[in-house]
Amino acid sequence: MKNGVMLITYADSMGKNVHELQGVLDKHYRDALSMVHLLPFFPSSGDRGFAPLRYDEVDPALGTWADVEQLAKHYDLMTDFMVNHISRHSPQFQDWVARHNDSAWRDLFLDWDKFWPAGRPTQADIDLIYKRKDKAPVAPVHFADGTTGQVWNTFGEEQMDLDVRSATTQKFFKDTLESLIHHGMNIIRLDAFAYAVKKLDTDDFFVEPEIWDLLGQLQDIVTPHGVTLLPEIHEHYTIVHKLAAHGYYCYDFALPMILLHSLYRGDSRRLAHWLKISPMKQFTTLDTHDGLGVVDAKDLLSPEELDDTKNELYKVGANVKRKYSSAAYNNLDIYQINTTYYSALGDNDAAYLLARAVQMFAPGIPQVYYVGLLAGKNDLDLLEKTKEGRNINRHYYTAAEVDQEMERPVVQKLHNLLAFRNHEEAFDLEGSIDVATPTDHEIMITRTNQDGSRTAKLAADFSTKAFTITVNGAAVNL
Repeated sequence: MKNGVMLITYADSMGKNVHELQGVLDKHYRDALSMVHLLPFFPSSGDRGFAPLRYDEVDPALGTWADVEQLAKHYDLMTDFMVNHISRHSPQFQDWVARHNDSAWRDLFLDWDKFWPAGRPTQADIDLIYKRKDKAPVAPVHFADGTTGQVWNTFGEEQMDLDVRSATTQKFFKDTLESLIHHGMNIIRLDAFAYAVKKLDTDDFFVEPEIWDLLGQLQDIVTPHGVTLLPEIHEHYTIVHKLAAHGYYCYDFALPMILLHSLYRGDSRRLAHWLKISPMKQFTTLDTHDGLGVVDAKDLLSPEELDDTKNELYKVGANVKRKYSSAAYNNLDIYQINTTYYSALGDNDAAYLLARAVQMFAPGIPQVYYVGLLAGKNDLDLLEKTKEGRNINRHYYTAAEVDQEMERPVVQKLHNLLAFRNHEEAFDLEGSIDVATPTDHEIMITRTNQDGSRTAKLAADFSTKAFTITVNGAAVNL
């Protein structure tokens, strides 16, 4: 896996399909990107691809396996594997519905009634579960033989939970992962990983030690192929950092809110603390296909600072409103705020470029969402058309629109910044990082490669939003 910049994009968000996406990237970003997180491109029944029907096909509207494999020849590819669930319209679930106990797939799904002992679940059991919705995570199953059952259902109505304990599911995992690797995937993102293990008398979220057993099983599958796993977890940073302590890559979902706090208040101290304790073996984000995570920054910002940052976001952000992260706009997670990062900063070019510069110098590997790549503003037309809060940050760019956006100075400077990060050897993951705060509103981040031959420094002032970059003492011009 390369230590470069990774793009996060849907297959049809920069052009109509995978083929057009590659044309856009090859035209504008071959020097600025090394990796692509291609969000789910499989046939799906909902959640913008995260309710997959199957993993052995590419959605015909998005292209073919040949298109995906061609993209993989030029960029390291990451894809999503929904370890917790699969679509209720999948062949496996439909076979279970049709054949019930005679189905070869009956043990793939987590049967709600078989999970609980007699007389349970009680209300106390339901209350204990770490839930994504305000009711028990269960859905009815109406079998063709006229009987009715129930299945675990953590997320949307389209996503049926898998029983990770069963041999059937473990074989499904192995077959699916090896198929994805065969088609050119270098990194597998384990979506909703922390919800996958359910155990009596726990909150069913990141259940230890069983979660490590599951991760170990998946690691054993991909290790012979040299493929990296990236478990996806939105939670308190101490839980996320357990992954790094066990030698796995993790996500930095805390940086977006901490950095907003720094930029809004002109104060570098919380950011400096976070950068000092962050692991190097991580992927950093400012924006993704979901909203900005709030829970991820808990205790890194005080409750008052979190509230202050959220309030300031609604105050100074461009068209950022509380209602866009509410049930009225089908928001899935009340702990996320729906906005583009550029609009969170009031569509301010200087603040946005400083935010990206910090991300490039932060420990780990930077991921840049496609809307962020083009300094995209909140898409209110798509938001109102769909009444889906997260679509405020999911604009569909045509190839011609990308050409037009590339003319904006902020996009050109961001491109140059990404190209610098993509090739500069000072950002060696085996190297060192030093973080200093000359004053409360300034920060200096120094990255040095393992042999000490390359040193890159970012000096930034959060009160003025000005920054400079040097390498071995020489200025870098964007």
